[in-house]
Amino acid sequence: MRATALSLARCRPPLQYLPMPDALSNSQTLCDPVTLEIVRGAVRAAQAEMEALIERTAISAFIREKKDFYTALFDADGVMAVGSNLPVFGDICGPVFRDFAPDTMKPGDLYWYNDCYGSRGAISHSNDQVLLAPVFHDGRRCGFVMGWAHFSDIGGLRAGSISPDTTDIFQEGIIVPPTKLIDAGATNEGALKIFFRNSRFPDQNLGDMRALMASTALGVRRIEEIAARFGREVMADALRQLVARTRNLVRTKLAETFDYGTHRFTDAIDADGHGNGPFHLRLALTREKRPDGEDRFIFDATATDDQAPGPVNLLLNPDVPGTALSMFYLGGDPAQVCNAGGPQAIDEVRLREGSLLWPKFPAPLGMRGLTLMRFLAAVNGLINVAGGKAPAAHSAYVISFLRGTFRDEAGELKPFLMSDGIGVGWGARAYADGTDAVYFVAQENYPVEFLENGYPVRLRRYGILTDSCGAGRYRGGCGIVREYDILAEEGVLAVRIDSVKNPPWGMAGGMAGGTGRVLVNPGTNHERRLQPLSDGNVLKHGDVLRIETGGGGGYGHPFDRPPESVVEDVLGGFVSAEAAKRLYGVVLDDGVADHAATARLRAKRPPTKAFHRHVYVDSLA
Repeated sequence: MRATALSLARCRPPLQYLPMPDALSNSQTLCDPVTLEIVRGAVRAAQAEMEALIERTAISAFIREKKDFYTALFDADGVMAVGSNLPVFGDICGPVFRDFAPDTMKPGDLYWYNDCYGSRGAISHSNDQVLLAPVFHDGRRCGFVMGWAHFSDIGGLRAGSISPDTTDIFQEGIIVPPTKLIDAGATNEGALKIFFRNSRFPDQNLGDMRALMASTALGVRRIEEIAARFGREVMADALRQLVARTRNLVRTKLAETFDYGTHRFTDAIDADGHGNGPFHLRLALTREKRPDGEDRFIFDATATDDQAPGPVNLLLNPDVPGTALSMFYLGGDPAQVCNAGGPQAIDEVRLREGSLLWPKFPAPLGMRGLTLMRFLAAVNGLINVAGGKAPAAHSAYVISFLRGTFRDEAGELKPFLMSDGIGVGWGARAYADGTDAVYFVAQENYPVEFLENGYPVRLRRYGILTDSCGAGRYRGGCGIVREYDILAEEGVLAVRIDSVKNPPWGMAGGMAGGTGRVLVNPGTNHERRLQPLSDGNVLKHGDVLRIETGGGGGYGHPFDRPPESVVEDVLGGFVSAEAAKRLYGVVLDDGVADHAATARLRAKRPPTKAFHRHVYVDSLA
C-alpha cells in the first residue's frame, strides 16, 4: 500500500531550499534611471533576436512551428536578470557551476546539459536541452546567455522520447550531465555524435543544435556590445536593479494579498497512465514576522501526494514557486521583467522527497507538463483563497504523438513522427474572459497547411469546441476540436489529456471548464473512445481521429453576464443556444436575446459558492 504523503512527511524531514544569491547586496547605484531603461530595452532586444534566430533556423516542427524554446540573460554570478515569461525556469547556472567553476571559464566556452535530476529540476524533462555561454568584456566575465529548446526525439522507449508507458527516466532518452560542449572555440564533436546517434531522427537534432548554438553565440556578441557601450560596472548595476525591482514588487504584492498566517489550496491531476490516481497537489503559503520585524514568506508543498509510477512527476525546482507567483503579479507590465527577483521574494521553499513535486531518482518525468499546468492553477487557487483575484483554473495543454510509416512518392515506406501540442481554454479573470485555444505562453498551434504538408494526415475540422468554456460573468476560454483523416499506412498514437475527472475549477460563482476526449471514427459503428492518458493506440489508413481539448473555468455568476455578450458567444460558436439558456439564463429568439423570457429565467437565480467543480463547494479537497 502506498504510504500517505503526510506520514512520510513526519518520518522524513522535508527538503528545504533557500533562494538564489540575493542581488541586493550591492547598495551603490551606478546606473541612473534613464540608462537603466535603455539597458533593459537593449537586453530584451538581444533576447528577442536570439529567439528569432532559433525560430528561423531550427529544423524540427516543435521548435520552428510550435516555438518551444526560450532564452535568458544572467549576471556575472549566474543570477537570472532577464528571462522569458515562462514560470518553469529554475537555477539554470547552478548545475554548470557545480562541475565547472565560473573563474575557470574562458571566452568561447559553451556548456550543455539536459540532466533533470542532476540539475535539481532546472530542466524538468529530458527533451529540453540547455546551452549556457559566459560573456566577457575586457577579459572579465560580465554575464551568461542561455538557449533552451525542446528536441523532438532523443531516444528512449518510444519515438518522441515521451510516453505514458514509461516507468523510469532512462526510458525517456539520453541524459547529458553538464558538459563543456565548446572549449575556447573548439567544439566537442564526439559528444555531439553520441547525442545524435541516440536519436531516431538525427538530422533534426543536428539542425536544432546548430540553431541553438548560433543563438547563444549571437547572445554573447550582443551582450558584449551592451557592456562595451555602457561599461561592465554600469551594466552589472542595471541587471542588479532589474532583479531588485522585481523582488520588491513581488514582496509588496505578496504582503497585500496574504495576511499573516497560513493559506492553503489543494488541486489534483487525474491519473498517471498506469492506473493510479488521482494525485493531489497540496500547497500552502505562510506569512510571518521575523525577529527584525520584516515579513517572511514560506512556500510549502510537503503535503502533496507521493510520486507516481507513471511519468507525471514534476521535479519542481525551488525557484519555480516564486517565479509562478511573480508572473501573476507582474501582470504583463512591460516595465517589469521575469527574473530571479521572483524566487528571491520567497524566503523559503519546502518540498518533500518522494512526492509528486520532488520525486526520487529515477522516477519518470516525461509528461510533467500535465502536473506543471495543474500546479500553476493551484498557485492561482492559493492566491484566490487569500483574496487576490487570480484567474480561474485552466486546462492542461494536450499532447499527442503519432508514430508510424507512410509511403513516399516512390512508394517506399518511410517512418514519421508527428509530435503535436494542441491549445486549450484558459481560466477567466476577475475582469475579463479567459483566452481561447492557447497552448502555453507564447507557443502556437500548428497551422493546417503545415500539418498537411509535413505529415500523412488531412484535416477535416479545426476550430473552437463549442460549450467547452466554463460559464460565468466572465466565461472561461474555449478548447479546440481537431479532426484528422489518417493517410499513413499504419500509426500508433500516444495522447495526454488531463482534467477529465477533475475539470478546471470555476471561481466566485463561475463554473468549471469543459473536458477533453479522443475519439477514433466518431459517429460510426466503429467509434471508440481512447483513454485520455495512454499509448499504443493503433490507427490505420482511412481512420478518422478526433481530439477535443478542455476549456477554462468561469469567473463570477453566469447570470451576471450581459445578455448581449451571451448572444455574441452563441453567434460566434463559443456557446450553444441550449447552454445559453441552461447556464446563463439567456433565451434567444432567431439570434436575438428575448429580454422578457431572459428576465423570467434569471429571476430564479441559483445559489453559488466559492469554487465549482461538478458542483459548487466552499473549498476543493
